Amino acid sequence: MGRPTQWLSLLLLLLLPGPLPVAGMEDAAFPHLGESSQPPPRACPPRCSCPRVDTVDCDGLDLRVFPDNITRAAQHLSLQNNQLQELPYNELSRLSGLRTLNLHNNLISSEGLPDEAFESLTQLQHIYVAHNKNNLISKVPRGALSRQTQLRELYLQHNQLTDSGLDATTFSKLHSLEYLDLSHNQLTTVPAGLPRTLAILHLGRNRIRQVEAARLHGARGLRYLLLQHNQLGSSGLPAGALRPLRGLHTLHLYGNGLDRVPLALPRRLRALVLPHNHVATLGARDLAATPGLMELNLAYNRLTSARVHHRAFRRLRTLRSLDLAGNQLTRLPMGLPTGLHTLRLQRNQLRMLEPEPLAGLDQLKELSLAHNRLRVGDIGPGTWHELQALQVRHRLVSHTIPRASPSPCLHCHIPNILVSWS
Repeated sequence: MGRPTQWLSLLLLLLLPGPLPVAGMEDAAFPHLGESSQPPPRACPPRCSCPRVDTVDCDGLDLRVFPDNITRAAQHLSLQNNQLQELPYNELSRLSGLRTLNLHNNLISSEGLPDEAFESLTQLQHIYVAHNKNNLISKVPRGALSRQTQLRELYLQHNQLTDSGLDATTFSKLHSLEYLDLSHNQLTTVPAGLPRTLAILHLGRNRIRQVEAARLHGARGLRYLLLQHNQLGSSGLPAGALRPLRGLHTLHLYGNGLDRVPLALPRRLRALVLPHNHVATLGARDLAATPGLMELNLAYNRLTSARVHHRAFRRLRTLRSLDLAGNQLTRLPMGLPTGLHTLRLQRNQLRMLEPEPLAGLDQLKELSLAHNRLRVGDIGPGTWHELQALQVRHRLVSHTIPRASPSPCLHCHIPNILVSWS
């Protein structure tokens, strides 16, 4: 047989069909006719993104209807920044594995939130239901959160929740809740039935007039209580009202109408933030109950030097930051804690600086004295001698007081700082 015949035989072999399949010899791993070797596409609502099998992101799509084909495997569902008006129970009930549900910034009203809305979502850990319907959510249906025992964070700020919209059972079953944000609502009192696990309670910008100790008995684990911009007046925080909160770390009372430091605060309190109130007096024992304070902010109150007792700060041995800016002090307070790192006294009426109030402040790193009535000649000799740790350059500002000629020894004892005028 010649070479052309050999090539022809090889070509015929290549063109012939393969052997007929034998029963039981199919390769299950090999794709059959009409099949693909790729896995089937993951179910995902139209226009949404599903980066993982447990995550569905439908953020900012102007959706008006709750998606009806969300995978049952979803654990994290984001529907924020849409036009949703209601939560259909039949759709939510399918998603029993959800851990995070974000409904922030929709058009959901109280009528669109059925009583049993979250009934089957027993694994939820984070719920965001803030900024809805131009702030028209006025109540949480009774029992709506009764089965969310795994819930850790609940965001309900920027709504119109009232006292009648919450009852003693609203939060009582949330045995894992650590963070509750009810700021920017219309509450006039602290909600009842707070769980023991709660660590952070945000009640800022409501209409709370008084804090009752009975409302806080259940929240004994609270660490941060934020009550800024409410309507707390002279009787807003009765003595001992916060006593149940033995582990309280930080208390924010910015922008209320309190005329004195609340009495009998929790002994372990570390930060008391009380600016923009009406505090005019600081007595010898007003801060005696909180010897562990590390931060005290009394800025922009009505304190005068004559009404700040010389022993007011005596027991605050661990205090590191003291803010007395924006008051009516004419001289430095006496008895300042020797461990201070920061002292803010700007925007007062200080007329003199003497060495005695600053004696022993060898750890002071920042001293703010701007916008007072100080003149160069009003700084006594040796005033700066003890302040060896100062790191922040401060400025003495005089707008209405004429500048005096500096004395020859003005800068004799000023380590690491610059005294300047503007």
